[in-house]
Amino acid sequence: MKKTRIVILGGGFGGIYTALELDKSLARNPNVEVTLINKENFFLFTPMLHEVAASDLDVTHIVNPIRKMLKHVRLFNGDVEFVDMNRKIVVVSHGDESHSHEIEYDHLVFGLGSITNFFGIPGLADRALTMKTLGDAIDLRNRMIEHLEEADFECSIGVREHLLTFVVAGGGFAGVETVAGMNDFLREASEFYSHLGEQDIRVVLVHPGEIILPELGPKLGSYAQEKLAERGVEIHVKKRVAGLSGRGVELNDGTIIPSKILIWTAGTSSNPLIQSLPCNMEHGKVVVDRYMEVPMWPGVWALGDCAYVLDPKSGKPYPPTAQHALRQGKVLARNILASIEGGKKKEFQFSTLGLLASIGRRAGVANILGVNFSGFVAWWLWRTIYLSKLPRAEKKLRVMLDWTLDLIFSKDLVQLPTFRSTASSVAGQEQAKERVGQVRTAKTMTSPVGV
Repeated sequence: MKKTRIVILGGGFGGIYTALELDKSLARNPNVEVTLINKENFFLFTPMLHEVAASDLDVTHIVNPIRKMLKHVRLFNGDVEFVDMNRKIVVVSHGDESHSHEIEYDHLVFGLGSITNFFGIPGLADRALTMKTLGDAIDLRNRMIEHLEEADFECSIGVREHLLTFVVAGGGFAGVETVAGMNDFLREASEFYSHLGEQDIRVVLVHPGEIILPELGPKLGSYAQEKLAERGVEIHVKKRVAGLSGRGVELNDGTIIPSKILIWTAGTSSNPLIQSLPCNMEHGKVVVDRYMEVPMWPGVWALGDCAYVLDPKSGKPYPPTAQHALRQGKVLARNILASIEGGKKKEFQFSTLGLLASIGRRAGVANILGVNFSGFVAWWLWRTIYLSKLPRAEKKLRVMLDWTLDLIFSKDLVQLPTFRSTASSVAGQEQAKERVGQVRTAKTMTSPVGV
């Protein structure tokens, strides 16, 4: 008997929760084959990403190996190159040589998420940092420590302002949590550098709106803004980043902030592969019906950041948040089950339970079921709720241990190098000998006669 093939593209919240739900039901059926295609072999818990950058959590504690999460779903660790919806084929590649495969499907789920959008602003694509992947968080942490190390030398006095000024663009959840974590990390770390102090650190947040965290309303946004300002964060509202160059970050009012680091969290767009699909689009997203199936393309589904899913109550699309994506994944998986086994599909309906943001130093802001919380209580709610959503007991325990130790010890200042060492190679030894010889020759030529 020919197997029914279900292919899921993307291992974010939408894709992984679709796979988890299928893993409990259809994937156990010997006549059904479920395949998850993802670039990484792990699921990244993005709400805690800023805590890795700020050295609050270990790098591996917010990632879960997909092979440990899914027992009956096959993982293809590679890149999606092309989707032929007429032939029902997904072209994928893997390995250093990009070896190509064609995977056939009967049901296809798009959960490819979004990518960073720089809006064509000069210098951003080449110079700006982002905060979407685990590599982004590691890179930001390394860059912060690198700048502290370089600025601590006396010879860096002339460029110290550029080295110790850090700019974050975007006052939404990602931007605010990132700038709060960075500010705490940098100010705490400065005491371990003999030539630096907190007064040398400048952390700047640029937001185009009137107040940060607009999703939480003006009251909580104002509270967050005041708290961050009290802790030394410089906030520029009603302004936008207009460019990034060697001189620094340029704002749309002509202001230039002397800085070598800009973290861009101010824009996203759909995955480029989504934009090439032959189906209806709205704002760069795949239009789906109330069951999350793509009209005119039976067996094709979409969810999460790359799907345009309308809320029947408001008539507006659901926001691209994790709490929506994971619930969409569960409903979508059950609808695929209904399609295969002849059951009744379920319409996706969900009302946002709450919104939370951590603003550093055991403080936060939250709106849960319409009730506002701020300060320590909101911070405790943030940690409690997100810890409960983190997959697998092992990772929950590790994060709890990290948070407990954080109450006792200071933040770790160790860089995490990602390059390969060549010091022990023959070529490296020859280069070292050559440099030593050059230094000795230079000393001989500059020494006084008779010495």
